[in-house]
Amino acid sequence: MRVRVGKRGTIVIPKNVREKLGIREGAVLELSVEGDRIILKTRDLWSVLRERGRGLRVDLEEAERD
Repeated sequence: MRVRVGKRGTIVIPKNVREKLGIREGAVLELSVEGDRIILKTRDLWSVLRERGRGLRVDLEEAERD
């Protein structure tokens, strides 16, 4: 698949790809460069929060007392 680079470096992600990956207007994508490749990754807020919360220990009884 090929896309054209427009003014200000913009590219358009084809509709079928956006739908397949659940990319909507306002979505934030993670961009990285590996050699001569540009990698875009979708990351939804819940995935980020779950990743950050991994390993946290919460005492629910203590939290309810505060």
